[in-house]
Amino acid sequence: MRFVTFCSYFLNSPIYKRSPDLTKNPMTKSEQLLRIDDHDFTMRPAFGGPPIPVGVDVQVESIDTISEVDMDFTMTLYLRHYWKDERLSFPSNNNQSMTFDSRLVKKIWVPDMFFVHSKRSFIHDTTTDNVMLRVYPDGNVLYSLRVTVTAMCNMDLSRFPLDTQTCSLEIESYAYTDDDLMLYWKKGNESLNTDDRISLSQFLIQKFHTTTKLAFYSSTGWYNRLYIHFTLRRHIFFFLLQTYFPATLMVMLSWVSFWIDRRAVPARVPLGITTVLTMSTIITGVNASMPRVSYIKAVDIYLWVSFVFVFLSVIEYAAVNYLSTVQERKERKLRERLPCTCGIGNPDEMMIDPQISGYGSLDVNNTGNYGIPENGGRQERILAQVALNDPQITGQVKGSRGYVNIWIDTHAIDKYSRVLFPGAYILFNIIYWSIYS
Repeated sequence: MRFVTFCSYFLNSPIYKRSPDLTKNPMTKSEQLLRIDDHDFTMRPAFGGPPIPVGVDVQVESIDTISEVDMDFTMTLYLRHYWKDERLSFPSNNNQSMTFDSRLVKKIWVPDMFFVHSKRSFIHDTTTDNVMLRVYPDGNVLYSLRVTVTAMCNMDLSRFPLDTQTCSLEIESYAYTDDDLMLYWKKGNESLNTDDRISLSQFLIQKFHTTTKLAFYSSTGWYNRLYIHFTLRRHIFFFLLQTYFPATLMVMLSWVSFWIDRRAVPARVPLGITTVLTMSTIITGVNASMPRVSYIKAVDIYLWVSFVFVFLSVIEYAAVNYLSTVQERKERKLRERLPCTCGIGNPDEMMIDPQISGYGSLDVNNTGNYGIPENGGRQERILAQVALNDPQITGQVKGSRGYVNIWIDTHAIDKYSRVLFPGAYILFNIIYWSIYS
């Protein structure tokens, strides 16, 4: 009987009713435990006193896209804030912290961070808002959210596609100046963590690092600003296959015309036009995927120099064809001035006979230096030699030596082009890759 009376007294006593840890009591509401209704959370912690320090760290989950056309990048990250708000302190002996979702965030004070120079940003909300709030008994708060942001990145494309770009994501308080809020990286450079699996199709991520600066606005004052810098180096192999290698092949293809007979107009002209049009297509395709910048890019230099080489190969054939036409006209005029050779029986004997030709030892195989190296040109060489041996018309054909030199020049253009064009292009490539690589 006494035992039953003792148990009844103990169960009804205030000592038993008081829980040693209110956070373990399912009847205790979180808002009552954190005394949310007792404070004005529209005001920052320690309002009127020194600025409240807010530490930040970032976990970069992915870099989704980098656009040269729009001059921006898209990044998904976990943004975490750390500060102390004594208004949220609560008694607890066993439980170290309490964790809440986005429903409580709307009822307390949180830093008003925003991304400077951002174009678009959003907090992920699948399946619920990706927001976490963790409150410790001493009032320390951890506020974490998962964000995707598209921010501006001013790129210098003068060395494209052999360029290295540095982009920055900037974080700042929108309302609180440095008199009210001191924003800082919680652990310096160690505050920035990245996923080892981050990779980009066109870029190699060289390094991430953080900095802190003050930003001034003439209307509102000074603000703490945090920077996330990441350096990207572009992969060149894609552009070697899609741009540089095809352009080089087109230039080499244009050199084939130097080995084609100058009289084969249907072969040389379409070849030159085809290479010119192909180079124009390559240049147009590259520029279509690039912003319309006002300066010259490295790829523009390579493509336009290659285009000039292809164009000059067409001009080279035009020069050869023009000089050939000019000398054919002079050939006809020379034949009109020469005496009739209808009585010549054996042109070969006349070329060898010094009494007729005027040349003591003339090799038939060397006569090409004095005439036309095509079929049917032997008779014209004979006529030219006979005319030179006749003193009556020496004055009329005194310029025949110059006429012969024109034949040599027309063939020398193709001959020299076979060496000069490849040599000049190789020299250009050596200079180009030594400057930009």
